[in-house]
Amino acid sequence: MTQGLSRRDAFAKRLFDILLAGTGLLLLGWWMILLLIAAASIDTRRFGLFMQRRIGRHGRPFTVYKIRTMRAVSGVDTTVTASNDVRITRLGSVLRRFKLDELPQLLNILVGDMSFVGPRPDVAGYADRLEGPDRVILGVRPGITGPATLKYRDEEAILAVQPSPQEYNDKVIWPDKVRINRMYVEQWSFRADLAYIWKTLKG
Repeated sequence: MTQGLSRRDAFAKRLFDILLAGTGLLLLGWWMILLLIAAASIDTRRFGLFMQRRIGRHGRPFTVYKIRTMRAVSGVDTTVTASNDVRITRLGSVLRRFKLDELPQLLNILVGDMSFVGPRPDVAGYADRLEGPDRVILGVRPGITGPATLKYRDEEAILAVQPSPQEYNDKVIWPDKVRINRMYVEQWSFRADLAYIWKTLKG
């Protein structure tokens, strides 16, 4: 499998992630994460830290950490989430809108499971099934943001108006994300990563 980034580029990207994630956790991350976990626990009536297995670099699974934003609803178990999903709580909707539910992923970045910029980590059945040249995507750590994430920042709203959200995701959105993420890896630059972070912060 093609690695995508050179050793020097991968080192620079990893060093940046460690410094930024460590600084974020020291300055504001820990207390805010604990506060959000407590609020989400009350809101969803379950432990407020959501943990799920995702596919990471080289196709290896890892546990991603997020603030829980959905309650359990009998008969609803799809991994594709639309903005009108009945499982999303009122607080959860606010957290998802401002991406605060992803704050615990600073820990994922610090330990090396993720990066600030890269393809979003998917559940099994997507990235781990990539074939041929598309597998270059697995040569980088999944990220909190990136070009595909920014293009589909309103993905939940797009899925909400589809007759079959799962089918639309699998046949339209997912293939387009693969195309975008492959281009990201093949044309990677540190300057581009900084631009994606800035665009994300701008909203």
